[in-house]
Amino acid sequence: MTMRLIILGPPGAGKGTQAARIAEHFGIPPISTGDIFRANIKNETPLGLEVKSILAAGGYVSDDITNAIVESRLAEADCEPGFLLDGYPRTLGQVDALDEMLAKGDRPLERVLELVVPDDAVVARLLKRAEIEGRADDTEEVIRERMAIYHRETRPLSEAYAERGLLVAVDGEGSMDEVFDRIVRALS
Repeated sequence: MTMRLIILGPPGAGKGTQAARIAEHFGIPPISTGDIFRANIKNETPLGLEVKSILAAGGYVSDDITNAIVESRLAEADCEPGFLLDGYPRTLGQVDALDEMLAKGDRPLERVLELVVPDDAVVARLLKRAEIEGRADDTEEVIRERMAIYHRETRPLSEAYAERGLLVAVDGEGSMDEVFDRIVRALS
């Protein structure tokens, strides 16, 4: 069985946590653009240094950079039975780019999962995470800017995928296990 998924939701909705569990459940690789970017920042690669300055200002990495990274990753052998994209696509331009990538291999998406969490809950989660993990990019001002960008630029993806009949919205509040159980039921 193939399972080609996208997980959507605002920063701090629990996408990374749930993506790892979903990927393990379905035996597919979780592909997080955020993890790829953070690894490059940690290793101080040219990409990492560029991404670090963008994130420090509360912005998003350009479509060109992100599309190239995702296309390269999806071409790897472990993505043949499927994949779970976390943090991509974020814009309608990236949706079009992903459509083109997947059309080349005749590998259409099966589902787009959206974790729905109220803004104030997201801000509280991210401030707590910043405190625990020492994430310099997670100040309240930066979080609120990222939320504004999310609503402005990424929210239309939900509508686009809903029009295609691919969107499955899941309540992202509650314990990790409660949310995961809702996700598995929604994808079955």
